[in-house]
Amino acid sequence: MASVARVDLDGNPIKPITICMIGAGGFIGSHLCEKLMSETPHKVLALDVYNDKIKHLLEPENAHPWSDRIQFHRLNIKQDSRLEGLIKMADLTINLAAICTPADYNTRPLDTIYSNFIDALPVVKYCSENNKRLIHFSTCEVYGKTIGSYLPKDSPLRQDPAYYVLKEDESPCIFGSIEKQRWSYACAKQLIERLIYAEGAENGLEFTIVRPFNWIGPRMDFIPGIDGPSEGVPRVLACFSNNLLRREPLKLVDGGQSQRTFVYIKDAIEAVMLMIENPARANGHIFNVGNPNNEVTVRQLGEMMTEVYVKVSGESKLETPTIDVSSQEFYGVGYDDSDKRIPDMTIINKQLGWNPKTSLWDLLESTLTYQHRTYAEAVKKAISQASATS
Repeated sequence: MASVARVDLDGNPIKPITICMIGAGGFIGSHLCEKLMSETPHKVLALDVYNDKIKHLLEPENAHPWSDRIQFHRLNIKQDSRLEGLIKMADLTINLAAICTPADYNTRPLDTIYSNFIDALPVVKYCSENNKRLIHFSTCEVYGKTIGSYLPKDSPLRQDPAYYVLKEDESPCIFGSIEKQRWSYACAKQLIERLIYAEGAENGLEFTIVRPFNWIGPRMDFIPGIDGPSEGVPRVLACFSNNLLRREPLKLVDGGQSQRTFVYIKDAIEAVMLMIENPARANGHIFNVGNPNNEVTVRQLGEMMTEVYVKVSGESKLETPTIDVSSQEFYGVGYDDSDKRIPDMTIINKQLGWNPKTSLWDLLESTLTYQHRTYAEAVKKAISQASATS
């Protein structure tokens, strides 16, 4: 850790704080914990059910210079009486806990709503009652569909940014019908955002809300049957990685026409660090965190990942690298999708001066190098065992 005094964006010295991080063992939490341990003097109370992704940070005493600055507490926030005490011990609570896999929104809508709304309620309440600052992780899904998606297919207005760029303080939040259970996630996330905002307005809660736009990188999600459940469908990056590792065609849902932007986890973590260390600039704000320059259709993403994987693995390309499947076949009845998700970056740029740096090709190369190095052997072994027993 540098001995030079660290200062915030306004030139004030940054005081060491204690952070209660809920969901610290997940993809985002693990990268954030790494950054906090290696580059700051802050302490972390890491709360989660699993710690596999942060095991390397939790070595026995004296193994790391930060051993006394991170404590792991194995708990499920659903029904644990220790939660309020841990929030009280900290200066700041960061809530990352969520069910956030699209395959679950349809098949487990009740769990999805409980996880993203009901289970988050005590966290907000304890922060508000104990005058603790909260950084809450929401989602770009709260925007739902764009206004542009409701225009006629051939309307030139569909190309007008006013109809598809998503702004924190003015874009409407448009969901599909109640039968489309896919929106259970977005709706629960939006309601907790409204509750946090109301706590700020009525009770003075100091809060920041983060809306991630497809953060991707190493340790994201699970590879079915290797780490995580053998059943289940992870998010698009891990889904495609799994297909590439198994030398199976990538499945493009409804032709892969949905458009997405992707941002590298390490860029996004820089943005979160700025929020943590600049409360005067971050409090009371909702921030989009994404990379508008990295926009592709899901089909283009699949094609790009195939190219990158050939490069990092040295394996040949499949004769049929992709196949089209219907959303009903892939996700089940009740699936619906948003068309485009382009974040407006005005607020985060003005308040925190943050801009993403990493191109889509570079972040895919870094991620797929990690996926291949971590999983290729385990996948080969699993395939040979399966063929031996069949």
